[in-house]
Amino acid sequence: MGKVDPAFIQEPEHRPRISHIEGEGFPLIDLSPLHSNNVSAIEGLVKEVGKACKEWGFFQVINHGVPLEKRQKIDSDSRKFFEQSLEKKRKVRRTEKLVLGYYDTEHTKNVRDWKEVFDIAVEEPALIPASPDLDDKEITELYNQWPEYPPELRETCQDYGQEMVKLACKLFELIALSLGLPADRFHSFFKDHNSLIRLNHYPPCPTPELALGVGRHKDGGALTILAQDDVGGLEVKRKDGEWVRVKPTPDAYIVNVGDIIQVWSNDKYESVEHRAMVNSEKERFSVPFFFNPAHYIMIKPLEELTNEQNPAKYRAYNWGKFTASRRRSNFQKLNVENLQISHFRISD
Repeated sequence: MGKVDPAFIQEPEHRPRISHIEGEGFPLIDLSPLHSNNVSAIEGLVKEVGKACKEWGFFQVINHGVPLEKRQKIDSDSRKFFEQSLEKKRKVRRTEKLVLGYYDTEHTKNVRDWKEVFDIAVEEPALIPASPDLDDKEITELYNQWPEYPPELRETCQDYGQEMVKLACKLFELIALSLGLPADRFHSFFKDHNSLIRLNHYPPCPTPELALGVGRHKDGGALTILAQDDVGGLEVKRKDGEWVRVKPTPDAYIVNVGDIIQVWSNDKYESVEHRAMVNSEKERFSVPFFFNPAHYIMIKPLEELTNEQNPAKYRAYNWGKFTASRRRSNFQKLNVENLQISHFRISD
């Protein structure tokens, strides 16, 4: 990735500012009360999580229970994979049929991202609809593609994936309680979860004022848990419309509410736009985990959170069909915006 191809260049209004604002007040939540039986500390934690979801849609967590060595291992193996030649990486290249594996031409909002990625399903086979067509009942089984090097990547990702699922379930219990629901309210949606680990590599960019590692977007799934390195580059759009940088905190995870939580909570918690910056000197690595429900789950506002005064704001939609439609726009530049939850909003 040398001279910048015009495909990477953002429209002027979406180009990043090189001087950035640090996210003052960005929530940092200590999860250690989860490992105690202190009821009042857990109640305080629930309030913190609810406030962060409502005011930011993002927060960082520390004392989360994920062993540091598992995070260090996936970071190390990710670096080993990406430092290989393009020819070697492309042996496990993702295609429209093989949707897991290596990819370096992803588009966000129809502009190419300055990054390369490697996608891994946490559970194999991952079951997804064969097409976005609502009448097509065919289901496709997806299997991971594993590179020859590093040989331990498969085991590393499987171990890390299980840690992420455990953390995501804990976080969902806190989110449920913060909405006044039973702690296990969301568990059934994830029985056959369709979750994904992504290894991201953002090489140095000669013109970081024109391109983005990932363009502005909201996450379409339920919950994202991100491990970022000490280079940093994640920016979140605050409620006042200002883009703010999330300063890396050692051994913390960054958590954000996805579109599905926005729908389930009937807009009480909102999915927030974010993007990844690049710079001209340093490469950057990150590992997001996308916690997603089973493909057959219908996403709609929860009955307990709707009533006559607060009617459902969304029509139900099928999660698998939604992702099948979104997947197409990752492979080709389309003339229309890809499918969003706003397409299912019920007009007032």
